[in-house]
Amino acid sequence: MSTDTHDVVEELLRRMAEGDHDRTAALFAEPVDWLLSWPAEGHPAVPWIQPRSSRAEVADHFRSLEAHHVPELNGTSVTRILVDGTHAVVLGEIVQTVRAGGTAYTSPFALHLTVEDGLITRYHIFEDSLTIARALSTQISP
Repeated sequence: MSTDTHDVVEELLRRMAEGDHDRTAALFAEPVDWLLSWPAEGHPAVPWIQPRSSRAEVADHFRSLEAHHVPELNGTSVTRILVDGTHAVVLGEIVQTVRAGGTAYTSPFALHLTVEDGLITRYHIFEDSLTIARALSTQISP
């Protein structure tokens, strides 16, 4: 496996697209600096929003995402990967469909990664959390 930042980012995106959660998590250092652009308390409709630091927790994050969405309808795309030394920024658009009711949503995203010695040490994702929460909230019973 390459230790080059761009190569590791490309491999991460490939494994995420394949849905190979354990192999995806294997790309992460322990502990990992993990941040999702949501309020610290998360949202009841979005259970994957929680602190993470280990590979097992990273794999759980991606499993939870898959459990709440229809993988066959995932249209997420990457428009640009910018690399500066150990830092990378991935820009794109999340396109997902909620499994429990079929609500589709779209959100731009920016993912800030840091790669050191071939492992991801920082995973900070910024997305339209309001749009995502609304799409999943329609699935909660009153």
